[in-house]
Amino acid sequence: MTAGKLGLTELASWKALKTNFEKVKNDHLRELFSMEADRGGRLAVEAEGIYFDYSKQRITDETMQLLLALAQESGLKAKIEAMFRGDKINLTENRSVLHTALRVPKGKAVMLEGKDIMPEVHAVLDKMAGFAEKIRKGEWQGYTGKVIKNVVNIGIGGSDLGPVMAYEALKNYTKRGLLFRFVSNVDDTDFAEATQDLNAEETLFIISSKTFTTLETMTNAHTARAWVLKTLKDTQAVAKHFVAVSTNAVEVSKFGIDTANMFGFWDWVGGRYSMTSAIGLSNMIAFGPENFRAMLDGFHQMDEHFRNVAFEKNIPVLMGLLGIWNTSFFGAETLAVLPYEQYLKRFPAYLQQLTMESNGKQVTITGDRVDYQTGAIYWGEPGTNGQHSFYQMVHQGTKLIPCDFIAFTKALNPIGRHHDILAANVFAQAEALAFGKTAQEVKMDGAPDTLVAHKTFEGNKPSSMILMDKLTPNALGKLIALYEHCVFTQAAVWQINAFDQWGVQLGKVLADKIIPELESQEAPVLKHDSSTNTLIKRYRKLK
Repeated sequence: MTAGKLGLTELASWKALKTNFEKVKNDHLRELFSMEADRGGRLAVEAEGIYFDYSKQRITDETMQLLLALAQESGLKAKIEAMFRGDKINLTENRSVLHTALRVPKGKAVMLEGKDIMPEVHAVLDKMAGFAEKIRKGEWQGYTGKVIKNVVNIGIGGSDLGPVMAYEALKNYTKRGLLFRFVSNVDDTDFAEATQDLNAEETLFIISSKTFTTLETMTNAHTARAWVLKTLKDTQAVAKHFVAVSTNAVEVSKFGIDTANMFGFWDWVGGRYSMTSAIGLSNMIAFGPENFRAMLDGFHQMDEHFRNVAFEKNIPVLMGLLGIWNTSFFGAETLAVLPYEQYLKRFPAYLQQLTMESNGKQVTITGDRVDYQTGAIYWGEPGTNGQHSFYQMVHQGTKLIPCDFIAFTKALNPIGRHHDILAANVFAQAEALAFGKTAQEVKMDGAPDTLVAHKTFEGNKPSSMILMDKLTPNALGKLIALYEHCVFTQAAVWQINAFDQWGVQLGKVLADKIIPELESQEAPVLKHDSSTNTLIKRYRKLK
């Protein structure tokens, strides 16, 4: 994923953007809209069922042309092709990045090292579908012959965040006779609360761990095993109440799971890009194979859009470039993702891993320290809840907080005026952020002089609007893939590797050293810093 011999800040387009930034940084959206009568319709793209309005971003036509030139000069097109072609663009781990292959329909080939990998991909999907239907139809019975009514997914990171988010997002499409729970945290409370009202005879656990060695997941898995056996007594019951999403057949078998009920995936699937692999087994059970495949089709449609459409009409490319403009030029440190759809309540949390684990990097792919801002901090809550929480800071605080608004024109549960009120709020918030309210306007409303400053809204807060028809499985797939490719676009321009996560490892290594120091019956010799040593001693004394 090299960007040529020049560093990012040495590129002609980057230098031109710096000049442009100095020229436009004080422009106000009020003036931009006043001067450009067609701005609202012109700075928008409609494709694949998504209407993307970026007219409320603090850009001019020249800015956009230079950002598009930056994408070209950064070799984005070639990098996109390298990913889809299966080149080992994850250089630090020497891996291909082919999560896009997970959603390619039957009948199409994807070659990797001279082999078509699609037969294996669809074999796993078909196996998942067969198993899911057995659960959904009550054909899979537990050890005592009772039908499975509860499904608990145990995983962490990409093995949890994607399935949880998709389950909540598509809850309207789920089989309501089944209860789904998700356990990720090694905190014992997570497991205790997830199982406290369940009957072991009616519960199936899905253990999601590629290596079947992840500390948190396997700790919870063994706790689940003990919980089942406390009721069912016989170790043979494990095979009827546990399945695995893993590639480690030896450890899966040792645990007691029949390897016939092991669902595999491949090292070219990164954890945070894995929800369309077997990691999504709980989702396929929840909303069915047909809806799962509709979601995959949504992913694939956005994949094809990203790969084939010219950059000036390419929604993930435009989103990515606008994010670079806000982050690396305006110095915005965060991005608020604000879905006006209650079913998407876990979407911002899902995006935190996708974006921040991918682009939270301080060195380029060549190992050189960057001298510009990279990935933004992603956060957010559903509207309208957030309006009564943190929107105060977005409107009148001292920090620049760009926003992505996500809205739908149709409700999944229409009740009276609810959806019109919801939609009115999302449009109003974007309008208020952009244009604000001047002191003169506040005075004209009759505010006393003592309150004018308090009621003045500066405006000029950048936002984009993602508007779709309604939240279907297909729409969810498009929405997730949209952000995946936005992340890729930014990484390609910033010259960083979006597909490794070495920053996750150090804390794990240190925790492995501290665990026996907490559990030892004899006080061990501690060789940490004075703060850590004191905390360990205090914990041992008080536990």
